[in-house]
Amino acid sequence: MNEHSKKPLLSSANETLLRDIRKDMGRFIHQPQRRIFLQHSLTLGGLALLSGCTVVDENSIENALMAISRFNDKVQALLFDPNRLAPTYPQSMITQPFPFNAFYGKNNIPEIEEEDFRLEVTGMVADKRSWTLKELRALPQVDQITRLICVEGWSAIGRWGGIQFSTFLRRIGADLTAKYVGFKCADEYYTSIDMPTALHPQTILTLTYNGEMLPPQYGFPLKLRMPTKLGYKNPKHIHAMFVTNVNPGGYWEDQGYNWFGGS
Repeated sequence: MNEHSKKPLLSSANETLLRDIRKDMGRFIHQPQRRIFLQHSLTLGGLALLSGCTVVDENSIENALMAISRFNDKVQALLFDPNRLAPTYPQSMITQPFPFNAFYGKNNIPEIEEEDFRLEVTGMVADKRSWTLKELRALPQVDQITRLICVEGWSAIGRWGGIQFSTFLRRIGADLTAKYVGFKCADEYYTSIDMPTALHPQTILTLTYNGEMLPPQYGFPLKLRMPTKLGYKNPKHIHAMFVTNVNPGGYWEDQGYNWFGGS
């Protein structure tokens, strides 16, 4: 068989389809993780994943991306080691100043009165009462200096203090065989994590930053800090949490970010 008689890898129609899909995909690929996904997977294999999708079928394209994201979540969950600790750092390596980051500007940071705050606890737990900040501060506290890694490409080291989350879950009688813990925040943010991450020894309900009361820009009155997760999985201004077997999704996750979001 000579070179001219070989069957082409892609027909001219498929080549045109692939170009059109890449062009059409640009309207969907706003998040960094999706850009990376396309760069690595929208090849011939990526086209095979999209077989049966028409260029104008936006829902099919979106569903294909979400299917890959869910697959990535499963792989990350399998690789996660609940006993492996993230690196810790000396005080001298703390980032000064620690950056503010949110889906809004500093002028929109929620103003929360300490006296009025109550942490609502619901779902698969024995003790569903709400907690005041005074009660939370009375629980045993831990401290860690760890690195926060943002999906946007930057990282920063900070000192966080608060309650080991596994201790709190046991205190409220949470069903530790449940799959998820969800969080609702005063800034309308929401997210959820898997139970193995919730029980990780470095996952803490944060009440302080650098030895002082948690500042508003870092999540006052309550933030979940997980050095095993990317920044968008670390919710700030938490006012409610719940334990469930139904995946609650998340603010960015529902827009296409990986749900597991960690290592």
